[in-house]
Amino acid sequence: MLYLALALFIFALFFFRQSSVQRKEAGLPGGRIIYTDTRGWGKVEKPLFYPALELTGKPDYLVEKNGQIIHMEVNSGSAPEAPDSHIYQLAAYCLLVEKTFGKRPPYGIIHYEDRDFAVDYTRKLEESLIDLLAAMKLDEHNHNVPRSHEQPGRCAKCGFKNICDQSLV
Repeated sequence: MLYLALALFIFALFFFRQSSVQRKEAGLPGGRIIYTDTRGWGKVEKPLFYPALELTGKPDYLVEKNGQIIHMEVNSGSAPEAPDSHIYQLAAYCLLVEKTFGKRPPYGIIHYEDRDFAVDYTRKLEESLIDLLAAMKLDEHNHNVPRSHEQPGRCAKCGFKNICDQSLV
């Protein structure tokens, strides 16, 4: 019986260590993971949805720490000088978190392979996001929206590349 208890204890330590390694590799802050969109941590959660803006999304990680919810977005590539292209994505998830859980995230984290950025979720950023979403909504019905980049890699991964008359690939 003692050997069985010892074996179970060692088994539990192994899984605790493995979980700790995964958390560190993902760059997650301390706290309780309350939502994840990665299969490595368990079942994938259903998307968050805010009907007033018709906004939906699946954050990579939500961590609850000291009564606050922190969003973490994980990117597999190297960090840019500044995370400009990912700030609005992070802000959209922060808005979804606030509307879904009733708690406004004070900030979110954008994690890259070699660097993390903490981005404050301010009222100014929220207003800028809402303005951007409104402009996107208007463009949704416009047939002549110009491509917003010069990056063939983005075009290659785009779901509209087969019907886009401005594709770079």
